[in-house]
Amino acid sequence: MSKVIVHIDLNMFFVRCEEIRDPSLIGKAVAVGHEGRSGIVSTCSYEARKYGVHSGQPMFQAKKLCPHLIIKPVDFAFYHYYSHQFFDYVKTYTNIIEKASVDECYADFTLAVKGVKDIVKFFKDFQDGLYKKTQLMCSIGVAPTKFLAKMGSDYKKPMGITIIRRRDIATILYPLSIDKFWGIGKKTEPKLRKLGINTIGDLAKRVNSDDEDIKNVFGKFYYVIKDWISGYGDDEVITEPWDPKSVGNSRTFSHDTNDYEEIKAMFLYLSQEVARRAKEDNKLGNTVQIVVKDAIREENFVSHNKSITFDNPTNDANVIFSYAMKLYDKNFVGRLIRLAGVTLQNLIDKKDMVIQMTLFDYEKHEEESQTKLLINELNRKMKTPMLKRASEVKKNDGD
Repeated sequence: MSKVIVHIDLNMFFVRCEEIRDPSLIGKAVAVGHEGRSGIVSTCSYEARKYGVHSGQPMFQAKKLCPHLIIKPVDFAFYHYYSHQFFDYVKTYTNIIEKASVDECYADFTLAVKGVKDIVKFFKDFQDGLYKKTQLMCSIGVAPTKFLAKMGSDYKKPMGITIIRRRDIATILYPLSIDKFWGIGKKTEPKLRKLGINTIGDLAKRVNSDDEDIKNVFGKFYYVIKDWISGYGDDEVITEPWDPKSVGNSRTFSHDTNDYEEIKAMFLYLSQEVARRAKEDNKLGNTVQIVVKDAIREENFVSHNKSITFDNPTNDANVIFSYAMKLYDKNFVGRLIRLAGVTLQNLIDKKDMVIQMTLFDYEKHEEESQTKLLINELNRKMKTPMLKRASEVKKNDGD
């Protein structure tokens, strides 16, 4: 029996968060991003899209298309709060959840819908419940595979519910333009159109006949496409390990960007999320790794990783963010990227810090603490901070 895989995508999430904060924005042309020549539209309202504004567009171009466009700076800390509310809500239905980004996820609803007679009503109630609890809106795709579920959530926005069974593929997907096929990017699309493939149905026909030209276009990815277009393929919703050795978070931008302020805001958000999760698990780590991905090679995002290891394990967001930005500033400034990620590695339990402390370290710590207490007491009696430990005195050159 097929699984019931669901893809849930929050509609214009950043803009919606801004509308929740300031309801006067509702119904207006709004874009989230940074102003200036290097600013990029991160996301925009449906009203702004009517003027040709879209994600990934330079902000100065967006303002030319829509002079009355309201621009709100990116506030990942604020969006994180609502993202957390979203995932908490999904967990009231199922614990089998795979976070795809801050505003979307895959979830296995196989058990949740068992015995449900009206699936559409079930997910309409889900949507309404989410809105009532958080004021967030979402589109939902329901299918036997992750690919079909993702295609379903993209099919109707906002607040759409699309169920795609294998028998529905020809009716729902085949008429769609080939650029709507999730996983086919801007570089592959023109190659397919040159071969006369303008719709998903055109592609299905050629794939099902094992067309050699199509095999050459996709390479090893061809067999994945063949499964997807037939309604098979990946249906495993990957949850996080129970006791991870690292905790990380990443997010895909809706566009290639080298906007420093936008990327910095992203790293701050990611660092805060990593710190939160580490604290929830009572974990500390002494290595911070960042990852950035670009799309310089055809359709495949290329990953670039850099890490730094330090002596004192931490789960402090500011410390993690500081190391993350040092790595970014040293290695990636100016590069157009599509994804950013932060990971805290070499995790240990906080209680293990005491166990790992050697007797010498403990005795040294005790000695230093007693010495400092004695000095502080003497300084208080003399009413002047005349005494210091030798280690605190900065020696002059030549002494």
